[in-house]
Amino acid sequence: MARFVAEFGVSAETRILDVGGVTESWAGLRPRPRVTLLNMPRAFTETCPEFCLVAGDGRRLPFADGSFDVVFSNSVIEHVGDAASQALFAQEVARVGRGYWVQTPNRWFPVEQHLLTPVIHWLPKKWQRALVPRWTVWGLLARVSADQREFYLAHYLSDARLLGRREMQSFFPEARVIRERCCGLTKSLVAVSSTPPGPRRTFGSCLRIPGRREHPSGAGCINTGRRLRCVRNGGSHGLRCCWWSSR
Repeated sequence: MARFVAEFGVSAETRILDVGGVTESWAGLRPRPRVTLLNMPRAFTETCPEFCLVAGDGRRLPFADGSFDVVFSNSVIEHVGDAASQALFAQEVARVGRGYWVQTPNRWFPVEQHLLTPVIHWLPKKWQRALVPRWTVWGLLARVSADQREFYLAHYLSDARLLGRREMQSFFPEARVIRERCCGLTKSLVAVSSTPPGPRRTFGSCLRIPGRREHPSGAGCINTGRRLRCVRNGGSHGLRCCWWSSR
């Protein structure tokens, strides 16, 4: 996080979209920037007065072009599906952010970082399907329910698609790709594109789509058929927390 902050000169006025993020990632950062978190609905279990929370899909971001100073994403692009879905994710990140920082585990690092297990990601899929449900280092260490364990492993086997440097660069052709190293080996890859300061849009402005209604509070969040719940918490930003609810 320190390198990210230094790269973009993050301040209390920096508008950041964290795709796939959680509040804990930003808890210790001071001064805290103006962060919008976009994630699956189940990731938001309670209100949070310091963030704008939006349920959505990283492949179809509900924001106008250039809405944020920086789009941040940590270990998400490998979870969105096949190569076409990953390309859409990359295009959306570049569209809504004036700069971006997208990190993903390196496919060619010998330890699979989701399962904490050596070389299992290099095996044929048929072998992975036989081995992963039976034994991984993650399975030994994780303290989760049986349902959570089953969901996590099933998602890994069906949806996770790790990237190497060349493919990461192909998805973000205008970025430079930073190598994060461990023991001399490239552990993770980060696609970075930073843009000098310029004219800013209104915080949280969203793409206006025919048939969809922008919330009158000015938050710019799109009501997609679920009721948009918002909590005003004062402060200089007005609307400080909003999310979609299925209720």
